[in-house]
Amino acid sequence: MIERVDAMREFLESAGWGAADLHPLPGDASTRRYVRASLNGRKAMVMDQPQGAETPACPPGATPEQRRTMGYNAIARLAGADVGRFVATAEFLRARGLSAPEVYVADTQNGFALIEDLGDGLYADVLAQGGDEYVLYGTAIDALANLHAEAAPAMLPSDKPLHAYDDVALVAETDLITEWLMPVALGRIAGEAEVAEHRALWRATLAPVLAAPSVFVHRDYHAQNLIWLPEREGVGRAGMIDFQDAVAGTHSYDLISLVEDARRDVDPSLAEAMTTRYLDTMRVQGRPLDAEAYRAEMAVMAAQRNAKIAGIFARLYKRDGKPRYLSYLPRVWRYLNRDLEHPALGPLKAWYERVIPREARGNPKDKGNSA
Repeated sequence: MIERVDAMREFLESAGWGAADLHPLPGDASTRRYVRASLNGRKAMVMDQPQGAETPACPPGATPEQRRTMGYNAIARLAGADVGRFVATAEFLRARGLSAPEVYVADTQNGFALIEDLGDGLYADVLAQGGDEYVLYGTAIDALANLHAEAAPAMLPSDKPLHAYDDVALVAETDLITEWLMPVALGRIAGEAEVAEHRALWRATLAPVLAAPSVFVHRDYHAQNLIWLPEREGVGRAGMIDFQDAVAGTHSYDLISLVEDARRDVDPSLAEAMTTRYLDTMRVQGRPLDAEAYRAEMAVMAAQRNAKIAGIFARLYKRDGKPRYLSYLPRVWRYLNRDLEHPALGPLKAWYERVIPREARGNPKDKGNSA
């Protein structure tokens, strides 16, 4: 840790910010951290992302079979721990009039970047203080529609590929249910037959959804990763952060991330209004979507995302010793239970009803000390 702090100081010195006052921000579930810097009335944010084997990138051209041998991070994270990808994605977003942080200087080899400080107006905080949900969420939806006015690019700036959010990655994420959630929820490990059936059902359910054209997917688009910038105009009022894991995926993934937020309740009427707004905006800008097919896609991707999140929260508790994440499970399961009611998810609903009884969802047996 001391070596990392010294490396950051060297980076700031070379950037002309060596005398800056530094104030670390609270950490999250990742290895990445942010430090607020101030110098002579100027402010910026230091992003510190160790470049190591903990989050390896998926090698270009790797086959599905090769990817499955690389471990969860390489399969599901795809991009790995790469500050260069953050820089490239920020450039891509800013070129479209969206408020990603400006990157002042970056050391991609050592994993540091000095970026624009977008302030403290996290959507989650502004909403908690009485902010207008329809204005804030509407702006975030309009920003998504802006991104979806074109197909997903094959490459981001600096020749960074935008990886496909394919069935290999998506099914690896749902595997977290059998690997981590079931031991916490049921007090037992999943059997081989249960794991195989769960994977097969997810592959079959995802197949028709993944056949549609892809768009840019932020992948973590919710109230903790959006910053309200009321002094800006239009879609620029929705500041975007933590987009370095972006992929090429479905039209619905980011919308679902926003309206089925694992950390805050979103009223179903607001979620419906935002869905309608998105569909209307896409039609107006000449990219109409079939509403019925889109809602079916939403249900599938919502269930996939919530299954992944339930597994991640169980892993953060059991493996990483972070019990606070158990408190989010009831909300995630409320979303997932609702998602599974869509006819497109009938076989998966039957699996969950049979294997993980409703009384065990969000009420884990394992509430002791994490392993």
